[in-house]
Amino acid sequence: MAVATNSAVVLNAPFLSGGKRSQSLFSTTATTAKTVVSSRKLVIVAAAGAKKSWIPAVRGGGNLVDPEWLDGSLPGDFGFDPLGLGKDPAFLKWYREAELIHGRWAMAAVLGIFVGQAYSGIPWFEAGADPGAIAPFSFGSLLGTQLLLMGWVESKRWVDFFNPESQSVEWATPWSQTAENFANATGEQGYPGGKFFDPLSFAGTIQNGVYVPDTEKLERLKLAEIKHSRLAMVAMLIFYFEAGQGKTPLGFLGL
Repeated sequence: MAVATNSAVVLNAPFLSGGKRSQSLFSTTATTAKTVVSSRKLVIVAAAGAKKSWIPAVRGGGNLVDPEWLDGSLPGDFGFDPLGLGKDPAFLKWYREAELIHGRWAMAAVLGIFVGQAYSGIPWFEAGADPGAIAPFSFGSLLGTQLLLMGWVESKRWVDFFNPESQSVEWATPWSQTAENFANATGEQGYPGGKFFDPLSFAGTIQNGVYVPDTEKLERLKLAEIKHSRLAMVAMLIFYFEAGQGKTPLGFLGL
C-alpha cells in the first residue's frame, strides 16, 4: 500500500504528469493500484489467519485440538502437540529441527531398505552380518566409524544451530574453492539451498553463476518434505516391528 501511495505522489508531480488531463489519468491509475494492493493485502492476511486442524472437520476444542502456541507458521503445522512439547519457542525450534533431520534419514532408510533387498535378496536387518555383503566389516569397525564420522557432522550441526552460518569452511568443490557453496543461501535454518545442497535448483535458480532462492517453490517443497518425512518415520517404525518377527517389507508384499 505504501508503494502505491508513494507512486501517486511522484506521478502527481508537475514535471512528470504534464497537463491536467495527464494528471487526471495518472491519479486514476495510482488510485486503482492502491485499491488492488489493498485488496491483495486483505486476501493475504485472511489466508494466513486460517489454521488447519489435525482432526478433520474440527476447528476448536482447546489446546488438544488447537494449541495456542502453534500458529500455523511452520510447514506442516496442523496443531498436533497433545503433550505440549512446543510451548517453549526455543524447544519448538529444536523439535522442528530434530523432526526434519530424523525425517530425512527415515526417507533415505526406507529407500535403502527396498532397493537393497530388491538388489541383494538379503533382509535389511541381516545385511551387515551377511558374508556376501558388499562391505563385510565387523560390527565394531562399523560402529567406531559411524561414531567418529557422524559425531563430527552432528557436532558441527549442533554448533550451527545455535550460531547459524558459523560452520562454513573453505572447501574445494566441483564448482569453486570458496565457502559460498556451503553457506546458507536461503537464510532459513535447516534449508541451506545453494549449488551444493540444491544442485538441480528445485528451490531456486542460477543467475550469473549465483544461486537465487525462489520463496514460492521453497515453501511448497518444505511442506512436501515434512509430509514425506513423517510418513517415512511411521514406515520405519512399522519396519522395526516387522523385523522383530523376522519379516521384511518386501516379504509382506509377497515380493
